[in-house]
Amino acid sequence: MSSTAPIQVEYGHVESSPVNWDELDAFGMLHHSRYATLLERALSAYWTGRGFDLNSYERFPDSFHVVRELLVTYHQPIKGSGPRLVHFWFDSVGRTSAEYGFRVLSPDGATVNAEGRRVVVRLDPATLRPTPWTDLVRPELAKLLRPGSAKR
Repeated sequence: MSSTAPIQVEYGHVESSPVNWDELDAFGMLHHSRYATLLERALSAYWTGRGFDLNSYERFPDSFHVVRELLVTYHQPIKGSGPRLVHFWFDSVGRTSAEYGFRVLSPDGATVNAEGRRVVVRLDPATLRPTPWTDLVRPELAKLLRPGSAKR
């Protein structure tokens, strides 16, 4: 996966994310549950590409977060394996949560296969209660904020 944007976008970031043959259903199309995996791969590549260690919340405390909501709207099936693009951004960033917007795109960016939103909440590892984002990650969160979006 590359951290260089394969297509230009006005806001957010675009990351390549592969569709593997074993993710296809009996009709040769990407199984609906695997769209979330495409998004996860793209987000992981983005954050690790910027030096954030997603494997250790001791070193990167903001990585201790959970998905509160995931909504996917499917537009055009993905047939076969190969690279896809995932365009993602923040629609809002709050004190303890953030809402991603995303689109899964064809390799040339011309076709939107799916789009949706993903809400995450940062948790305190000891209490499992919401806790504020750290000052370490806030500048990165701001970089992905869509113009005109809410920053709380």
